Amino acid sequence: MKRLNVVWSTGEKDVAMRMIFVYLMDAKSMGWWDEINVVIWGPSAKLLANDGEVQTELDFVRQCGISVEACRGCTEAYGVTSVIRSLGIEVKYMGDVLTQYLHTDDRVITF
Repeated sequence: MKRLNVVWSTGEKDVAMRMIFVYLMDAKSMGWWDEINVVIWGPSAKLLANDGEVQTELDFVRQCGISVEACRGCTEAYGVTSVIRSLGIEVKYMGDVLTQYLHTDDRVITF
């Protein structure tokens, strides 16, 4: 099984809207990966919590079958944990989880 984990760490909206979300949707619709997972990490948590357009786009990504999880340490640092959870995204400490992804045959890319 080919699984991709995308670590979304940038707080730049243009990168999220014109690169990350576009790639995710292309990868899903073209069947490039069997499973795709997004990890919200760092400044991306703040961007997502404060931008309705980004929230809408990520919701569409999720509706297409791409899983999303967020780093609790990051959401707490930005004071946005409750907002991220209200979007239906699982929030958990991700250091160990990401390390587990890296120890498998999964692919991990960062933006």
